[in-house]
Amino acid sequence: MKFSWVTIYVKDLEKSLDFYNGIFGLRISSLTEEIKMAMLGEDDEPKLEILQTEEDIDTSANLGFCIGLEVESLEETKKVLEENNIELLRDVVSPAPYIKFMFVKDPDGYEVQLIEFIK
Repeated sequence: MKFSWVTIYVKDLEKSLDFYNGIFGLRISSLTEEIKMAMLGEDDEPKLEILQTEEDIDTSANLGFCIGLEVESLEETKKVLEENNIELLRDVVSPAPYIKFMFVKDPDGYEVQLIEFIK
């Protein structure tokens, strides 16, 4: 068995693409305009599928999951977040000497953990 992708349902595909691809650089590996769906990630890695829906999306209870994105530098990422008016949910934490992370919400309210591995 091989893990392939996780799907999130969003209200506005373009806003989500601006967030995941435009701000964080997650590569668009496929885009289907007819059904408003995009697959994000590298060809040989698991993907994040973003699917626009007309249904109500309730992320207020955090849904019990979080999307993790690795970044090169949390310091630089914080600057990008400020420039794009993206509020931090939780500021930088470093529970071990090799990792640190912080949390934001995407345009639909999904929790996103931004991770930097310390070298």
